[in-house]
Amino acid sequence: MDRIEKTAKELRVRRVAMTVAGIVICGVSVGMFSFSGMGMDPFQVFAHGLWKHIPLSFGTFYMLLCAALLVVMAFTARKKIGLGTVLNLFLLGYVADLSLRFWHWVLPHPTIAVCVVFLFLGVVIMCLSSALYFTADMGVSTYDFIALTISEKQSRVPFRWCRVATDLICVAAGLALGGSVGIGTVVTAFFMGPLISFFNRFVAEPLLYAGTRNRPEAPREISRSGAEHAA
Repeated sequence: MDRIEKTAKELRVRRVAMTVAGIVICGVSVGMFSFSGMGMDPFQVFAHGLWKHIPLSFGTFYMLLCAALLVVMAFTARKKIGLGTVLNLFLLGYVADLSLRFWHWVLPHPTIAVCVVFLFLGVVIMCLSSALYFTADMGVSTYDFIALTISEKQSRVPFRWCRVATDLICVAAGLALGGSVGIGTVVTAFFMGPLISFFNRFVAEPLLYAGTRNRPEAPREISRSGAEHAA
């Protein structure tokens, strides 16, 4: 195996590892965010608001909502469907539930200060984990693809502001439909996009390209495909 093939294989292994680790860590962070009791993330605000008008259990409704987005994704951004998409659909929810149960078991009566700490850590870890599997470029969730696709279709607005815009639209729509928000919702709506871009630049990309010559000289915007640098 020559050096180029070895490097390509190493990158593929790292991409798979970053995808799996990113989804699992994201599930843990979602559990922490929920444990804080300070609101839901923007997409959940929209989902719960819409669910109030649908005569189905939330689990069934949420699966159908994600399936509908997956169909849209298949027609508009098929290249973004991959391992990360599958793990988001079938693994993240279970990890998040286990995480939430674990923290309730460890801290059955959290104080306000503890809840604030969990909110902060949950959001930061969620953004770090998202950057890991975004950069790995092996598929994204049915909601994440929206901001990523918008940022790719035009060059004037970077991903971080596209994400803020889609999050704010979800919050506004969710509120109009009867959903509820908290301080955690506001924090995620305004800061997830910029934080994901920050971790992409200073953590995820250096981790993916460490020890190789494939890393671009200048940090790329997260909306671009990682595959273009991994070839």
